[in-house]
Amino acid sequence: MAVHVPDGFFTASVSIGAAVVAAAGVSVALRNAKQELDDRTAPMAGLVAAFIFAVQMLNFPVAAGTSGHLLGGALAAILVGPYTAVLCVAVVLLVQGFFFADGGLTALGINITLMGIVTAAVAWAVFRLIVRVAPNRAAIVAGSFVAALVSVPVAALAFAALFAIGGTVPIDAGAVAAAMGGTHVLIGIGEGLITAVTVSSVLAVRPDLVYGARGLTKPLVLRTADGERVVAAPDRTEAKPIRPFLVGAGIVSLLLAGVVSFFASSSPDGLEKVAEDKGFLGQAGDHLFGGSALADYGDVGGIPVGVAGVLGVLITLAVGLGIAHLVRRKRKVTT
Repeated sequence: MAVHVPDGFFTASVSIGAAVVAAAGVSVALRNAKQELDDRTAPMAGLVAAFIFAVQMLNFPVAAGTSGHLLGGALAAILVGPYTAVLCVAVVLLVQGFFFADGGLTALGINITLMGIVTAAVAWAVFRLIVRVAPNRAAIVAGSFVAALVSVPVAALAFAALFAIGGTVPIDAGAVAAAMGGTHVLIGIGEGLITAVTVSSVLAVRPDLVYGARGLTKPLVLRTADGERVVAAPDRTEAKPIRPFLVGAGIVSLLLAGVVSFFASSSPDGLEKVAEDKGFLGQAGDHLFGGSALADYGDVGGIPVGVAGVLGVLITLAVGLGIAHLVRRKRKVTT
């Protein structure tokens, strides 16, 4: 969703069922992420999670009185792999839920399922289909845009389907689906642009750090008097230090959360707007941590949003790096 599902929108049975699905999905991701995480992608995973946290603070206008923000599943899947992407988004949602009272705790399973599992799975499937047709850099960027765009309304329609099964207000399912789908197609365009620009930027400087580009870029060829000799493939530059890139990208994340967040749109997010229009926004319950100093990104405690954003980026980075390196260590032990 373009906004995190709060407590109170779903019945206990649906919330529990989604929690089971989310737990199973995260468990599968933990097992399979071992194959995606190496000496490059492990630190990248923490950085991607922090970047998603930062960009999610930057609501952009999509229509009159409505805004949206990055979900991040597609971006993470393309940069660090689909299984690691689920872990990245889950980390972001956990930090947001427990530190910033953003997204209901009873709805955490719903948010991980929709914003993490659904978006990563759909985006990766679409992306792989496109790059198989045209395995080149242009297709990687175009595939990033299309994959991200498609993933958002699919997640929105999945929300509508769950609401039809166990929403706490009896509302016509078709009306909710139409409103969610239409709004989130517009948000998906923004998601696609952000994802494509980010992937293109990383490709330009460090193609070896784009998981979705592995094996798709042409090798570097040195022409000599004796003919042509392959020197290195762009995705095999392990000797090139990764720290400068990580530091630079980390600074960008801090600037987005610490400075640009002040200029984010104040209009309600996609789900919030639909809930208001369809009459179920009032079902949202009080958050368990709604009175904490960082709740609502510092608004409750009087902390400037930029300061709260910087703290969020640092917390997310620490948690993301910790999980990624634990999974990476398990891979080294098993191999």
